[in-house]
Amino acid sequence: MSLSYHYMLMANHVILQKKLFLSLKDTGLTLGQPKVLDFLREKDGAAQKEIAAACHIEPASLTTILNGMEEKGLIQRKSLNGNRRSWHIFLTDRGKEMVDAIDKGFEELESQAFSGISKEERESFLKTFEKIYHNMETLEEKKHDRKN
Repeated sequence: MSLSYHYMLMANHVILQKKLFLSLKDTGLTLGQPKVLDFLREKDGAAQKEIAAACHIEPASLTTILNGMEEKGLIQRKSLNGNRRSWHIFLTDRGKEMVDAIDKGFEELESQAFSGISKEERESFLKTFEKIYHNMETLEEKKHDRKN
């Protein structure tokens, strides 16, 4: 049986997600939350629209994810400049602690994933994988442009 890109991508994603949540089981994080926390590490104070786009999450789904994160004390919503229609999301101290746990989990998973793979092979793979991402992103933008 020859392996296809879509199968390997799906299989690797499922394994990565299972292992990540296993390593974070004591945190109480749910699906989507690690991705949002990881994004906020770099862009603390981002608008909800920006988070949804960057994390590839539908706005309605993001609202549910953020509600759960707010209940756990991981984030705080603030309106800036009196604009109550645009909320900005900030990490709390507890959220920052959780980001550290997520970073550690991702580092361990990447170390395991690239075990036995040379630095050159890893860099080449990641460059190719990034090109695939941009190809897919461009394809999605073209479809969106045709609809409008």
